[in-house]
Amino acid sequence: MKKLTRKKKQQLRRNIILVAAAGIVAAALLGMVLSVTGFIYNRYFAKHPVVAYDKIRVEQPEITEDFLTTNPNSRPGTKLKYVKGIVIHYTANPGTGAKANRDYFESRKDQEEISSNKVSSHFVIGLKGEIVQCIPLDEIAYASNDRNSDTISIECCHPRKNGKFNRKTYHALIRLCAWLCDRYEIESPDDIIRHYDVTGKLCPLYYVKHSDKWKKLREDIWNKVLDSQYKS
Repeated sequence: MKKLTRKKKQQLRRNIILVAAAGIVAAALLGMVLSVTGFIYNRYFAKHPVVAYDKIRVEQPEITEDFLTTNPNSRPGTKLKYVKGIVIHYTANPGTGAKANRDYFESRKDQEEISSNKVSSHFVIGLKGEIVQCIPLDEIAYASNDRNSDTISIECCHPRKNGKFNRKTYHALIRLCAWLCDRYEIESPDDIIRHYDVTGKLCPLYYVKHSDKWKKLREDIWNKVLDSQYKS
């Protein structure tokens, strides 16, 4: 076998180093591409199943189940196949509680089957922080228009016409939203939206008129999610 010259040995070493460096760069680039692709898919295309996964880290708040009677107007029974976000609303009647609003949804079953009577929400949060669940989480609610098919809806009671949530309602909303975000692996606070963001309706009124308060509310929810994940 012909012996390599010193010059050829040096050239061979350089070639090996170049090939190894190119491999490392290619692997790093591939990792970046896969990471970005995964983020884009999860953010915009992933369909998070309605069945809860088994690593929930945010503690579930106290929830009272008071499901509506199945009917065409407020609980159609249509399956919710996946969840991509949470929509926050406010009730149109200041000073009323969660049970009263739940019962209003129930009363729609006795009304004419027209679009104006098609109204409900998965949850209603009352003035004392009580959380009433009106619709099972594997069914759609009639609350968020074009987003009924891929979101969980939450109605919030408020004491005055300006629509600002009181302290107990506010903190119950944070706990409920954080639990839902963890349950459905919601990966961005951008997926916590207002009814306004779907249709332009001034709902929840105070948090449409005061965008800084909406930003703070969403930050408070997300910090609760992150804090629970960190502690786990």
